[in-house]
Amino acid sequence: MANLKDIKRKISSVKNTQKTTRAMKLVSSAKLRRTEELAKRSRVYANKLTELLNEIAQKMQKNNVDGLDNVYFKDASNPKVVDIVFITADKGLCGGFNAQTIKRVNKLLADYKAKNVKVRLRAVGRKGIDYFKFNNIDMMNEVIGLSASPNYADAATLINEVAESYVRGETDKIIMIHNGYVNMITQEVREVQVLPVDPSTLKLDQVSTSELEVEPDEDDTLLEALVKRYVEYTMYYSLIDSLAAEHSARMQAMDAATSNAKEMAKKLTVKYNKARQEAITTELIEIISGMESMK
Repeated sequence: MANLKDIKRKISSVKNTQKTTRAMKLVSSAKLRRTEELAKRSRVYANKLTELLNEIAQKMQKNNVDGLDNVYFKDASNPKVVDIVFITADKGLCGGFNAQTIKRVNKLLADYKAKNVKVRLRAVGRKGIDYFKFNNIDMMNEVIGLSASPNYADAATLINEVAESYVRGETDKIIMIHNGYVNMITQEVREVQVLPVDPSTLKLDQVSTSELEVEPDEDDTLLEALVKRYVEYTMYYSLIDSLAAEHSARMQAMDAATSNAKEMAKKLTVKYNKARQEAITTELIEIISGMESMK
């Protein structure tokens, strides 16, 4: 027969857990609404920045017979060194959110290793850092706190360091990976080639109707400034997108945990009632048996 006190203690523990997970779900829901709004505004800016970059690149291509003659647009089909910047959360309790990003990074590591390409990891987020440290994989950057609280200045500092390494020829390609926000119930891993700028993402063959005029002597200066801002904002937007996805994933995980706790409390209550009924029945049998023996 189950111990009634033990079952009652378990029921109390499960109900307390249920209260905690419900509170965490509500907190994540509130944070998600704020971050989702910020992500929407940032997406608009990112799209406009891409349009402007496309337009300047298009005009430069017209001025150069051989196409875009710029370090930021060079061919990177056969890289020797690749930098991977990946974003994970600083905290857990968000389902498979971090695992999906780490899985994609591991896949890229394996793919590049098979091609004898050197990969340098730059990690943002405690969970990713802890994973690769545990597996004895070196990282060039380990940034904690930025994924939980995105800041443009810090994001720009990090990605500019990587971009400068690219300009110096120390790396041939920069890839950014994060788990992005789709909607309240869906996240998807996003992989973006930051540098060199992938011409396939730009509509260089599109007929421009813009009245923007660029002097030939200003081409490189303007494009460099624009690419720098494009790279910085790609990093910043990825952090916001990742944070929104993190809150979404945590909200779902806490909702599932709350439902599981509720179901477990229900089962334990049934078990408690059965055990209590068994105890009462046993006690009655003992009383009746005692009275019969006295006759």
